[in-house]
Amino acid sequence: MKLGVVMDPIQAIKPWKDTSFALMLAAQSRGWTLYYIEPDWLYAEDGRAKSDMCTVSVRDTREDWFTLGPKIRSDLAELDIILHRQDPPVTLNYHYVTALLELAERQGVLVANRPNALRAANEKLLAQHYPAFCPPTLVTRNMTQLQEFLETHGHIVVKPLDAMGGSSIFQVTRDDMNADVIFETMTANGLMMAQRFLPAIQEGDRRILLINGIPVDHALLRRPPADRFRANLAAGGQGTVVPLRPRDREIAAAVGPDLARAGFWFVGLDVIGDHLTEINVTSPTCAREIDAVCRNDPAGQLLDFLAEQRRTVTPTAPTTA
Repeated sequence: MKLGVVMDPIQAIKPWKDTSFALMLAAQSRGWTLYYIEPDWLYAEDGRAKSDMCTVSVRDTREDWFTLGPKIRSDLAELDIILHRQDPPVTLNYHYVTALLELAERQGVLVANRPNALRAANEKLLAQHYPAFCPPTLVTRNMTQLQEFLETHGHIVVKPLDAMGGSSIFQVTRDDMNADVIFETMTANGLMMAQRFLPAIQEGDRRILLINGIPVDHALLRRPPADRFRANLAAGGQGTVVPLRPRDREIAAAVGPDLARAGFWFVGLDVIGDHLTEINVTSPTCAREIDAVCRNDPAGQLLDFLAEQRRTVTPTAPTTA
């Protein structure tokens, strides 16, 4: 297999915890040829998706973890599989990248997750397709609605719709004198999300990985630091690998098949207590942490699934210029 990985700069990752890097290690161990592609290298010419790219070899070390070959220019149809692992925010340029990758998909390349699915989804709003599993939620930029929601629930969390890693998430209580200022700041550029605060966050936030809609058998429980409420690893949370609970499996069974049919073949569900709070589809993480304890190779499981899928792909557009 020839695997292209579209990702943010490899020199800036933390290889010991980076899921994109885990996928590259798993592909290399299978004898696949790896190509490294940065999002800004992609382009289209006469209806064909192309890119600059480099062959890459990777090493499971904390320093000097990759070697790039010389940059070449190639038609993306020369690849078998492309992993789109670009981190949010999902900007307009991100949408353009999905459009270019959709051209590659039409030329017979298997792209994961599917570009049209990514373009249509918002990771926080996607969970709202399953409101029975979510905490009470309001998405709005209307100040009166936000004030009424806060009055109803007394203690809420507010967050932007386009961020990641726990950034710009606030707790707001009914007696908070800064509530209106927070709402004004967060709605200045558009919609925001408010949810009832879940005290279970002190026990942790579970990241559940789905591969083709099926949950990996262990999750990463991310606990917030003392006197903090954000459990994201990027915000200082500490992770512990734990078996799935019956409630985790119930949520996965409800959402997994729909997501897989849509082309979300690698997904990270965020669950606090009994509630689904987010469905991560752009560049789900935590595979390395789970594999380090369980040795169940989530990255390899995904690649084996994609390799089988690739064998059934038929181009829907000509593959010759």
